[in-house]
Amino acid sequence: MTDTNKTTAPTAQDYRLIEAAARRRRIIKNVLLYTFLTLCALAVLFPFYWMILTSFKTQGAYNSEEIPKFYTLAPTLKNYNVAFTAVPLAKYFLNTLIFTVITTAAMMVVIVLAAFGFARMNFPGKNLVFSLFLSLMMIPNELVIITNYVTITSWNMRNTFLGLILPSITSVFYIYLLKENFEQIPEELYKAAKVDGTSDFKYLLRVMVPISKPTLVTITILKVIECWNSYVWPRLITDDKNYYLVSNGIQEIRQNGFGRDNIPAMMAAVVVISVPLVILFLVFRNKIMEGVSRGGTKG
Repeated sequence: MTDTNKTTAPTAQDYRLIEAAARRRRIIKNVLLYTFLTLCALAVLFPFYWMILTSFKTQGAYNSEEIPKFYTLAPTLKNYNVAFTAVPLAKYFLNTLIFTVITTAAMMVVIVLAAFGFARMNFPGKNLVFSLFLSLMMIPNELVIITNYVTITSWNMRNTFLGLILPSITSVFYIYLLKENFEQIPEELYKAAKVDGTSDFKYLLRVMVPISKPTLVTITILKVIECWNSYVWPRLITDDKNYYLVSNGIQEIRQNGFGRDNIPAMMAAVVVISVPLVILFLVFRNKIMEGVSRGGTKG
């Protein structure tokens, strides 16, 4: 008498069918995922494409389009020439470069020393002081701008590079990010260095800074982007065109230059201003991701 409940072992054909079904599911999942990501990428990149496309259209062609066209058969570079001649865009670039380099360099010195103090130095009330320091992140930027404006004005620093730079040479968030990174470095290295007679400053420069290079590079790049895009504070503290930055230059272009009527030339100016930041991010994107992940991971 045979056992009717006895199960038969899967055959090679069954395994192939299961494998094929799993492969189809993976393919469908990947197709749906990459389709979704492609649509998201198109949504993000389309404004940049439209900006660049418009910058290559003539003013007449742009104004004659009742229905916007997503291409141009007669591209022109005239708009870029207009962008540099109608307003002193090159001077705005130079001002922004000076502001960005000095501000970023000064901030790096401040935050490295502050982060080292909170990460390795021991002093009474350190945790309380750092907690109070972090609480500054809860203060709205508008209130900080008001107090900074009153202070800079009382010091007669309006329409000066010093007035532009001083309020931007520190950052609570960057100090916190760098402190977390410094604390990942084994304390035994610090104790060994102290036994060898190494000063705190020398230990900071020769050990902690090289180890934390990815985070420092990330902070530098993010600060450069922040300075390059700075708008509210420069607009508030300067009314002299000799100190305009590129972000404020765009507004000056729109009000007093050609922006209201010549949209293609306006887009050309925006492209010129945006390209350095795009190139900077594309070149250092891996460093940015590495630094952020290291700064946010403890242990």
